[in-house]
Amino acid sequence: MSTPDVATVGALVRAGAFAQILSRARDPHARLKTDGSIVTDADIAMQRHLEAELAARWPGIALLGEEMTTDAQVARLRDEAAAPDGPGLWVLDPLDGTSNFAAGIPTFGPSLAWLQGGRVRLGVVFDVMRDELFAAAEGEGATLNGAPLRLTGGDDRTLARAMACVDFKRLPRPLATRLAVHAPYASQRAIGSVAIEWCWVAAGRFHIYLHGAQGLWDYAAAHLILREAGGVSRTLAGEPVFAQTLDKRSALCATTPTLLDAWAAWVGHD
Repeated sequence: MSTPDVATVGALVRAGAFAQILSRARDPHARLKTDGSIVTDADIAMQRHLEAELAARWPGIALLGEEMTTDAQVARLRDEAAAPDGPGLWVLDPLDGTSNFAAGIPTFGPSLAWLQGGRVRLGVVFDVMRDELFAAAEGEGATLNGAPLRLTGGDDRTLARAMACVDFKRLPRPLATRLAVHAPYASQRAIGSVAIEWCWVAAGRFHIYLHGAQGLWDYAAAHLILREAGGVSRTLAGEPVFAQTLDKRSALCATTPTLLDAWAAWVGHD
């Protein structure tokens, strides 16, 4: 079996998004899942479409999708962990930013990562409405629509001058309150798609990022894209963000190590 390549995977994700997501934008048919989150016809259609397309090209690689049952997700992750030298596992969020999609807010898209041997080897995130394909392969750098995506290490931006992306909803209340009242950055946004938010840090549109609880399918691809672009990240506890687990993970990100250190110091201050 051939190894997945980022160009082919990116083309599959982009074509699938136009066919399965954008075609349903005018009638998303949103409803609530048992956990209270929103799902639409586009989420289901995109997951089914990509599962079939990926299986046709790389039949040995199983898929873990957000819209699978928890039992199935656990089983897929367990099988991958038990075979570190095996073909690996696709991790898919078929439509990151479903709430945006359902509300007509134009920031959403699929996120797909290939895990192998306990590492993220390849990642693709597609911003559908901007036709922006962020992609990375481990050790090969990151790209945006095929052009190299590289953060400059010479950026001496201070925390006070940073554009921040912060998801307040999932933060501890004392931290969220302190950020709202005594923000250390120049300005703040939140765009409602974890994967795209990470990628916007990789593109230098945001300089720092904070989120309290992300799923594996939310961050797996985008965390690789940020790393390959030269950005840095860690959890609130100071650990690597990526872990081969379904447990939610916090994320602190920045365009440079110096900026991340300053951001982490401020966030961790009592």
